[in-house]
Amino acid sequence: MRHEPAYQLLRDRLRGDIAAGRYRDGTRLPTESELVALHGLSRQTVRRAFQDLVAEGVVYRVPGRGTYARESGRYLRQLGSIEDLMSLSQDTTMEVVCGLMRRVDVEAASRLRLDDDVVHTVVFRRLHGPPGQGVPFVSTTVHLPESVARTIDGEAALRTGAVSTHTVIGLLEPHLPDPIAEAAQSITVAPADHAVADAVGCARGHAMLRVDRVYSDSAGRPVELAVSHFLPEQYTYRVTLRRSC
Repeated sequence: MRHEPAYQLLRDRLRGDIAAGRYRDGTRLPTESELVALHGLSRQTVRRAFQDLVAEGVVYRVPGRGTYARESGRYLRQLGSIEDLMSLSQDTTMEVVCGLMRRVDVEAASRLRLDDDVVHTVVFRRLHGPPGQGVPFVSTTVHLPESVARTIDGEAALRTGAVSTHTVIGLLEPHLPDPIAEAAQSITVAPADHAVADAVGCARGHAMLRVDRVYSDSAGRPVELAVSHFLPEQYTYRVTLRRSC
C-alpha cells in the first residue's frame, strides 16, 4: 500500500477545499501556524504544501498578509506520474453509469493489441466537491482485456449505480502480475455525444477535451484503455515538464 508524504495529503486537501468552494477567490487560507496547530504537522510540511499550490496557480501569496485562494471554478490536478493518476480518488467521486460488461469492440481491442475483438467495458463519470454536492466534470469509458477484467470480476465499485472514491487502475493493480508502469496519452477535442452530454450535464455536440490513455504494465502489455471526455468549463489540465539530466 502506498503512503503519500504528509505535505501531499495537506496539499490535496486544501486544493479540494478550494475546488469545492470552501475558500472563494481572494479568500485568505489558514496561516502556516494555524495549519500546524490544526493538523499536528511540522511548519516545513505546511510550507511545502503551500509551495506546490503556489506553483500550480491554485493560491497566491501576499507578503506580510497571507496566502489566498485563486478559485477558477474548475477542477485542477497537477499530473506527472502514474501515482498522480491513481490519486484522483482522493478528491473526486466515481459514479458508474454502466457497469463492467463483456462486449465486442473492434477499435478498443485493436488499441489493446488483443488477438480477438472482445473487451470488458465500464462507463462512469467523475465529480469533484463535497459528497452529495459534487460537480460532474468528466465521462470516462474504460476498456479492459478479458484476462485483466477477470481479476476484478464482481467488484462492487464497478457495478451500475455504484458510487465510490476508487480509480479503475487503483482497483486493478493489486491483482496484476506486473505493476502498471506507463500511460501513453493523446489529447484531442471532440463533440459530446448523447451519453457524454447526459453524464456531465452539457448540450449534445458541446466541445469536450478528449483524453485517451493506454496503460501498460512493466512487461509492456496493455492492461487498460481509458477514453475520457472532460467538460472544459469544469476542468483544467496541467502537466509539468522538466529538463532531463
